[in-house]
This record gives sequence, structure tokens and C-alpha cells, in this order.
Amino acid sequence: MTISQGDTLPDATLVRMGEDGPTAVQMSDKLKDRKVVVFAVPGAFTPTCHSAHVPSFVRNKDKFDAKGVDEIICISCNDPFVMQAWGEATGANAAGITMLADANSEFTKAIGMDFSAAPAGLISRSKRYAMLVEDGKVTLFQAEDSPGVCDLSGGEALLDNM
Repeated sequence: MTISQGDTLPDATLVRMGEDGPTAVQMSDKLKDRKVVVFAVPGAFTPTCHSAHVPSFVRNKDKFDAKGVDEIICISCNDPFVMQAWGEATGANAAGITMLADANSEFTKAIGMDFSAAPAGLISRSKRYAMLVEDGKVTLFQAEDSPGVCDLSGGEALLDNM
């Protein structure tokens, strides 16, 4: 079943790069008693993800802050080393966006947002979406129909509906 507005997000262990290397992150800890934006992309460094999706959150970080968002989290089914490098390349790390790796697609599968596009080399990846989550509950959910499109799930589109 695909996650939708009103649902509570399942817990999952994702990974981010810490000072001493890869560090486990529990989604439940990130979401408890907080207002968080979570957006996901099919793959780090892929065209739409790199040129449109992440930059839309970087350039709007202050606007999300002004709306009381405690944290913006980007999730991709890549490894934490790639997510760290991608965060540096896009300015997401400098902007304060949390880059989390869902390397085995645990979270992505649990919310029903996984897909594969073998001809493009994308296996067990995340569909493109953005959501507002308050204390673990999805209060706004915007998903794209196609992985190459970033209309509903970009930073501006999410802000317009908050």
C-alpha cells in the first residue's frame, strides 16, 4: 500500500555520513514531536534529481524554516558515501538539508514508493515525492507520476500547499 495523507510513517533505519563514517538514523527519532519535510528522489546525481529537485529545497530552505519546519530530509536509495558527496555537490549539506541513504530500500518499500527501471540501471529505487510530516503523521503528500518529472514534489510546489 502506498503511503498517503493522514497515515503514520513506519519506522526504518536509514544511514547518513557522520564524523566517524556511516551512522544509523532511526526515522522515528527524526519525526517524533517535530515538523519535518521529507522528499525522495530516484537517484543521486541523476538529471532531474540533481538539477531540479534538490536545488528547489536548497533555494527555499529559509521559507520552510519560516513555516516552522524543523528539518528537511532528502532520501535516496543510494549508499551514504554517495549521499554525502551529492549533498556537497548540490549545496544541500551547506544549506542544512539532511541527506539520508535508504541503501536497501527498507523505508521506500515500507511506504510503497519503490520502483525499478532496469533499462536505466535503476533497481529498487524510490519514486519522486515530497511530504510534510508532523509528529510522524503525513499531513501533506505530493507524488509524481513519472520519475523524470519534478512538478508536484519540488520545494515551491510543497510550499504553495502548506
